[in-house]
Amino acid sequence: MFTITTEKKDYQTYTLTDSQANSTLEIVPERGGIVTTWRYQNQDIFYFDAERFRDPQKSVRGGIPILFPICGNLPDNTYAHQGQSYTLKQHGFARDLPWEVAEQATDSCASITLVLDSNEKTRAVYPFDFKIAFTYQLQGNILTLKQSYTNNSETAMPFSTGLHPYFLVTAKDPLEFEIPASQLQDHITQEFRPFAGSFDFSLEEIDVALLSPTQQKASISDRQRGLKITLDYSPIYSTLVFWTVKGKDYVCLEPWSAKRNAINTGENLIHLEPGKSCEAVVNFYVSNLD
Repeated sequence: MFTITTEKKDYQTYTLTDSQANSTLEIVPERGGIVTTWRYQNQDIFYFDAERFRDPQKSVRGGIPILFPICGNLPDNTYAHQGQSYTLKQHGFARDLPWEVAEQATDSCASITLVLDSNEKTRAVYPFDFKIAFTYQLQGNILTLKQSYTNNSETAMPFSTGLHPYFLVTAKDPLEFEIPASQLQDHITQEFRPFAGSFDFSLEEIDVALLSPTQQKASISDRQRGLKITLDYSPIYSTLVFWTVKGKDYVCLEPWSAKRNAINTGENLIHLEPGKSCEAVVNFYVSNLD
């Protein structure tokens, strides 16, 4: 049985439930359209900093923040378009703005569609008219994020997009990864080096881009919690980013359509023609390890 309920917590929260699978998902449209919680068979899948979430002046740390129209940061937070300079802070503005609820359904799954339209605030830093729709679908052990990006401008719209999921972990050293990449770029040192399939969790921070994945699929196995989390994603996502901080109970494995600063370099940047839309899908699967 699928249901959707609403409750006023810190913000208006929509809860999608698959009662047969004991799976629940919480979404807060007005705080960046963010998924805050996914609980499957009494285990939390995502890390979530509730105290930080209560402060609207701080970026959210936890759940699944949405990255648009850039992923990562820009040099001096600036980019140029048609000879004019604009300022965009890290990861863009979609994760900070209120989204509107457009549709809800509970027939074959629990489903909710959220929409973000361009406005005066977005046009001041990103001079394009757009419409983004995110449909979250919960069914059993699967969370699906269907995305649609539409350019309502009269010129081509350059952008990159991504997701920033924070996976809850209680110990990092026992984690096992299946990531189909053989090279990475360290965002801290800017070095390129081979990727052998594991990370050095003794470091204070790990922030790397895993380049040119050979498959549209990756996974994290957490033996301590007995869970495996698998992502698969559309070909639009050219890069996987891995990020964590020592002493924090999360690791982030993030599908990005382009690397940092793509809006300046043009590398893997999407150029959406006027009146056109593009679609993307990211699926999250949770399974129990034997």
